[in-house]
Amino acid sequence: MSQEFLPLGTIQISPRAIATIAYQAALRSYGVVGLAYKNFLNGVSHALVKDPQFGIDVSYDGVNIDIDIYIIVEYGTRIAQVASSVKDGVRYQVEKAIGLPVSTVNVHVRGLRISEED
Repeated sequence: MSQEFLPLGTIQISPRAIATIAYQAALRSYGVVGLAYKNFLNGVSHALVKDPQFGIDVSYDGVNIDIDIYIIVEYGTRIAQVASSVKDGVRYQVEKAIGLPVSTVNVHVRGLRISEED
């Protein structure tokens, strides 16, 4: 949990809030068709309980904010460019929203999806 001490009190930002910001930023990125589960167990738990932060892990050790994102990319797009775009977009949106620097954004491409054409 991120904390900032001010003369009138403290501000606390939970990793869940950061994950929600990252989730929205990742979905807005060109070429991303969805987020994927980190592993099978996370997939089963998400099927039982809808969680807006699935596909994203946020860790904060008091100094560094590290974000891991697991995405599914549109078939036919350049995977490296999509991953770079996601990384830059997520970093920008999170830093803009919370006012703290993000140390790392790791993008894991878990699959490709072919969208149906009209």
